[in-house]
Amino acid sequence: MTRLSDATLHGLPAAIRRPGYQRAALEQGIVHLGLGAFARAHLCEFTDDALAVEAGAWGITGASLQRPDQRDRLAPQDGLYTFLKRAPSGPELRVIGSVRSVMVAPEDPGALVARLAAAQTRIVSLTVTEKGYCHDPATGRLRADHPDIVHDLANPQAPRSAIGLIVAALALRKAERLAPFTALSCDNLPHNGRVLAGLVQDFAALRDDRLAAWIAANGAFPSTMVDRIVPATTDADIAEVAGLLGLDDAAPVIGEPFRQWAVEDVFTLGRPRWDAVGAQMVSEVAPFEFMKLRMLNGAHSCLAYLGYLAGHETVAQASGDPVLARFLGGFWQEVAPTVPAPQGVNLDIYAGELLARFRNPAIRHRTWQIAMDGSQKLPQRLLGTIRDRLKADAPIAHLALGVAAWMAYVAGTDERGQPIDVRDPLSPEFAARAAQAGRDAGRLSQALLGIGAIFGDDLPREPRFTAAVERHLAGLFDKGAAATAAALG
Repeated sequence: MTRLSDATLHGLPAAIRRPGYQRAALEQGIVHLGLGAFARAHLCEFTDDALAVEAGAWGITGASLQRPDQRDRLAPQDGLYTFLKRAPSGPELRVIGSVRSVMVAPEDPGALVARLAAAQTRIVSLTVTEKGYCHDPATGRLRADHPDIVHDLANPQAPRSAIGLIVAALALRKAERLAPFTALSCDNLPHNGRVLAGLVQDFAALRDDRLAAWIAANGAFPSTMVDRIVPATTDADIAEVAGLLGLDDAAPVIGEPFRQWAVEDVFTLGRPRWDAVGAQMVSEVAPFEFMKLRMLNGAHSCLAYLGYLAGHETVAQASGDPVLARFLGGFWQEVAPTVPAPQGVNLDIYAGELLARFRNPAIRHRTWQIAMDGSQKLPQRLLGTIRDRLKADAPIAHLALGVAAWMAYVAGTDERGQPIDVRDPLSPEFAARAAQAGRDAGRLSQALLGIGAIFGDDLPREPRFTAAVERHLAGLFDKGAAATAAALG
């Protein structure tokens, strides 16, 4: 079958939406680090919409920081790809055209630094996941001993981390007397703009105090809250898209119809008309971000671990389980009192909307996928809420079960005795501690709570928390996830 490309775009079925602007005329003013499925289903779609409203120099250069796969899929398609929205009522397709080129950092890091430093680059955006920030999730500070940071300090012209790339490019712009670009984090981190600014400052100071001072005085690091469920694309999805397009597309993305984006409107060199296509450009994004991290992401993580242990492959299956649905209701009752509602938002209604989104049968979001990198996610998604509940002397039963389910999951064996493919930067440490503790809930919980990068120094000394986690972990080992969740009522 013929491949999707600029040359074949005109032959698409009339019902399929395509770019509403002249792609060939697009100057590439955005460089996006980490061009995975989520960025292409969110930032790139918003930008595609904005370009149709007002054309400008906002084409996107994508940069893969590890592998060439994305470039190899998109380059033969001139950067075009299909976005398949899955709704209960049926699929909806569109072709996104905002990505104009893709680079692969390890192949030529100097070329990527030059592209970031170029005068035409106005925004550098990121979706590199929590672990891509080379920071300590418990403190938010740069890990100067992280192997990528050590490498980048020793090789400033050939960095491999997102932080090293940004600082190398800003140093060149300072030397050329160019204004700094806006660095825009779209990752699920609390205060993601502030965190990114701090990490860039930390790294720059290790290179040159004057560079750090220039960035602090002139840079912009808006915080954002991004929300859309984007499951991993499967071979079946690729085949379905080809059938609907009549063309081969090696790089489709799948997502739900819902999308939300709140962005602090602080940009050094302008931005696309995202505000005209549904983005909420605000002075303070923290309330939206805080609500999503605790209520959506926290629930997603708990559901991933409990659902996987209970044998559910997808979020839709897990949230459709009456026992786990009741767990989610209890979870949100514990979380909501710690969340100041953003203006115009009713948290009870928001929770109901989340459950409906989770249950969308057209979205096959795998519990295993969400369960990845828990060591980076737990501090933001669950542990801060637990600290607030303990401070208020309020119950934490559902939150503690979420932590216990994570422990049972990273111990590496499911309820049927099958090995779990645990994907996490700390998975070797989890495996070593689990091997020593075995399926003794007391020993295992104590061993995992001893990882200070996740739990800090305070929670392991809090008996209300440690006792609840140990009790739930024992229940998971003895009775399984469904029975342990059901016992909460």
